[in-house]
Amino acid sequence: MPAFDSRYVQHLFGLSRIAYQTWRRRVIFLIGGIFVGAAAVLMAVLADKTQAGFREIVKLWPYAPFILTPLGFGFCTYLARNFFPGSQGSGIPQVIAATQVSDPFLRLRLVSLRVAFGKIFVMMLGFLCGASIGREGPSVQVGASIMGSLSRFSPYRQNGLLLAGSAAGIAAAFNTPLAGIVFGIEEMSRSFESKTNGLVIGAVIAAGLTSLAIVGDYTYFGSTPAVLPLGPAWAVVPVCGIAGGFSGGLFSRILIIFGHGVPGAFGTFVRLRPILFAILCGLGVAVAGFFSGGAVNGTGYDQASAIVHGGGMQSFSFGVWKFLATVFSAISGIPGGIFAPSLAIGAGLGLDLSTLFHNIPIGALALLGMVSYLAGVVQAPMTSFVIVGEMTEDHAMIIPLMVAALIATACSKLICHEGLYHALAKNFLRPLGVKPETIEEAGELEA
Repeated sequence: MPAFDSRYVQHLFGLSRIAYQTWRRRVIFLIGGIFVGAAAVLMAVLADKTQAGFREIVKLWPYAPFILTPLGFGFCTYLARNFFPGSQGSGIPQVIAATQVSDPFLRLRLVSLRVAFGKIFVMMLGFLCGASIGREGPSVQVGASIMGSLSRFSPYRQNGLLLAGSAAGIAAAFNTPLAGIVFGIEEMSRSFESKTNGLVIGAVIAAGLTSLAIVGDYTYFGSTPAVLPLGPAWAVVPVCGIAGGFSGGLFSRILIIFGHGVPGAFGTFVRLRPILFAILCGLGVAVAGFFSGGAVNGTGYDQASAIVHGGGMQSFSFGVWKFLATVFSAISGIPGGIFAPSLAIGAGLGLDLSTLFHNIPIGALALLGMVSYLAGVVQAPMTSFVIVGEMTEDHAMIIPLMVAALIATACSKLICHEGLYHALAKNFLRPLGVKPETIEEAGELEA
């Protein structure tokens, strides 16, 4: 069979070589965006099904998590390490690392269709055994893997495809196209290239339209009417920013310590007995789930949504238990993200602060807590306030959310000097023989 000759297409449509390459590149990005959107919707459906399955198991036997969760964590870690290496954790550090790898064969260890399949499969097992994880971070790695697999058909450089896939993954997962674009610029690329923006936006649009066509128009947390009047009520903004920033920074610091390797005998145990360590982490999640009445298992979407809308209030200890469950899930090594759990922890933080600020609507406190804690974790203030504002359609809260995000990021950097995802990305570069200095330089440019 004769090889495909691009000159035939150029002649058929009367295109010059440059025009043909331009349109070919645009079509590849749009097609990739459609596939990323479909994958994000699939992950959302599967996540809902598996979380519902876990809840049904708990209804049948409340003590089942003490067996199911530890053994499930161990099995997930075994699969991720032995069959799908590179699928561990949220997936965002892997994509950042992949942008620093020039060898296409080494890059496949971090972003490939095999890794994407393993990410989805093992993550769903994690949901089924009650892990406190999210699907939005993994959507980034899956999106980048899908877009990266199309590089053979595109004359555009690989990093542009990875950036577009990452942005499209976040946009489709949360149904927040603006947040997807901001995330791609602020967190993934750390800079804005004029040659990239149109293609990234095109991929985000394609992913968003695909999600819209399949599940319809929706707002992640639903529209909220929360308002924070200018005046004394604004005293809560710095309080939320400080509390969320320090707690989010603490969370990131813990993950970085375990990611780089805990020193001493305990660190040796974690390194030599990863499956057993994952089982112990699963036991910790089971304990947190038991004392929280099962509220901390899964993404935490239902609990956060209830707090935001002021109905079906959770216990004031919800945020603490969710924090612990998410820490155990994140350091265990199983595939799963931290975006959605972070939003739930932040909502719990807002609920706790309602005991001090009685006159402020719980919805406003929850939004401030969510953006503050998320900004404290990822140290990406623009992404944090855009994603929370867009998923609630609460334009009246945008300015307070901006202020809280900036304060939280500054506080987080006092105890965690390096961004979480870029710090963890180094752990994936070293085994590939790639020096991670380029990531540090990117951080310096951002500063």
